[in-house]
Amino acid sequence: MKIAFISTRGIPNNYGGFEQFAEYISVGLAKRGHEVTVYSPQFHPYKENMYKGVKIKHIYSPETWMGSSVGSFFYDFASLKDALKNEDFDIIYEAGYTSIIPAYIWFNVKKRKRPIFTTNMDGLENKRSKFSPMVRRFLDWEEKMAVKYSHYLIADNMGIHDYYKEKYGKESKFLAYGADIHDNFNPEYLKEYELKPEEYYILIARLEPENNIVMAIEGYLHSKENGHRPLIVVGKTNTPHGKELVAKYGNEPNVRFVGGIYDFKKLDSVRHFSLAYFHGHSVGGTNPSLLEAMAAGCFVFAHDNIFNRAVLKDNALYYPTVEKVTEYFDNIDTIAENSKKTFTTNNIEVIRNEYSWEHLVDEHEKYFKWLMEQNNR
Repeated sequence: MKIAFISTRGIPNNYGGFEQFAEYISVGLAKRGHEVTVYSPQFHPYKENMYKGVKIKHIYSPETWMGSSVGSFFYDFASLKDALKNEDFDIIYEAGYTSIIPAYIWFNVKKRKRPIFTTNMDGLENKRSKFSPMVRRFLDWEEKMAVKYSHYLIADNMGIHDYYKEKYGKESKFLAYGADIHDNFNPEYLKEYELKPEEYYILIARLEPENNIVMAIEGYLHSKENGHRPLIVVGKTNTPHGKELVAKYGNEPNVRFVGGIYDFKKLDSVRHFSLAYFHGHSVGGTNPSLLEAMAAGCFVFAHDNIFNRAVLKDNALYYPTVEKVTEYFDNIDTIAENSKKTFTTNNIEVIRNEYSWEHLVDEHEKYFKWLMEQNNR
């Protein structure tokens, strides 16, 4: 099969979840003999035309001077134009819909028999509180257009699958992200942050309102743990909400904002040695950082919503309110003694059986073959 991945910021990954996914799946498919292309913006540091058997198509993007929110529309348009004009793809995999919709409409992709367009719908973008009401209305329209113009939809979480089925009567294929299981955790990394194993809590997220960081912090501050084991918040603080959080809580001696940690081995070790991991994401699908926490053997406390429950099932403790967070903190030693070993062991098995990258390469290959069969009928 001849497959293209568009709307990512290129591989090898140096950005985020879609890029990590595109790297693992494209390389895995290329190893199996498929002809795979990943579209990449010209500012990506990797300048070669091949990466581990995957063709890299460098496309000019004005994001560096125009900003990603606007520039990505031009980049996606140019990528799709190139894919339709200069290539002969069987399948185009679209990573998210928010900046491709004008191109979908302009090229009227739904009317094309080939290539087949399958769109990963990502999270519920129109529910993200960081966006203004006007932007959210625009995203709601884009969501409708993505459903209308895509040949097929992909959901990375069964909660997302059910949402599109209920709202639009549209089926989507459940295909998740992946994570690797590691065992090379190094407590030496903790020294940089003056931490000791099992003597701190951690929260890793983009500092945005929908990730419910305030809920975790307030729950901690109202608990008996405040003043005992610190709460470490990992994530860039230069977002508007991040700046608000630092202004409000930055002087709390036991709530520590350490910024982003971009060395994966360091991040994974800091994650692994925590007493508990707080995951507040509430509008996404399957969040890659949650899978990584599960793979690292973290004891997960998660915001109570359908997306987190779809992944963690009975292997986490859930919090819908600040008061519930405080209750967990106040009883943490008993809770950890009763549940931590069972939950972490079960989550690692879930990663091994359902979210390993090799398994997901298998699932994507089967799905792409199925798309080809449907198209040839």
